[in-house]
Amino acid sequence: MALLSVTNLSVVKRDRLLFENINFAVEPGGLLYVKGQNGAGKTSMLRVLAGLVSADSGEVYFSEQSIQASRESYHQDLVYFGHKLGINQTMSAVENLQFWCKQHQVIISIETIFSTLLQLNLVGLEDIPVANLSAGQQRRVALARFWLKQDAKLWILDEPFTALDTQGIDLLSKQITKFLNSGGAVIMTSHQRLNLDYPTDELTLEYRI
Repeated sequence: MALLSVTNLSVVKRDRLLFENINFAVEPGGLLYVKGQNGAGKTSMLRVLAGLVSADSGEVYFSEQSIQASRESYHQDLVYFGHKLGINQTMSAVENLQFWCKQHQVIISIETIFSTLLQLNLVGLEDIPVANLSAGQQRRVALARFWLKQDAKLWILDEPFTALDTQGIDLLSKQITKFLNSGGAVIMTSHQRLNLDYPTDELTLEYRI
């Protein structure tokens, strides 16, 4: 059974048709790579799949239920990572992650948060306001949610490798592969070439004038 399926999906933005009649399904353990040049609608597609905005036509189903009809339960099974990091610049890495976990009903110890930040090479920076961290370090703080939410079934990632150095890309790539091997599904975009040792399906969106 498909974990997530899309039927006849169409999106218009500022009177321009981005894409229409898109159909696909992602199985548990499936990786879908959404490709296309800037303006083709990749981010709009992912935002629709995450239930943040509605499509102009078509349906998105999660475990055979419309995501609009089961929004609350759907968001408990989903981790979405967009262009905006969703972190408070005045709060520390630890405070940001504690707040995010509380928002998403993730019950986890402070020791686990510190351990996760250690894995992401943020040791010694845990209590510094994130405004004082580099762009790459801030991104690692935001990405820590993929280490913390153990019961997620679907990750939707929009350009997750942006601003990461080689080590950060390797860490995230390994975490994505680990999640896929555990039966989770991933839908993602990337300007960088994917270097994941995992079977990948591709969806290419064409730019429409």
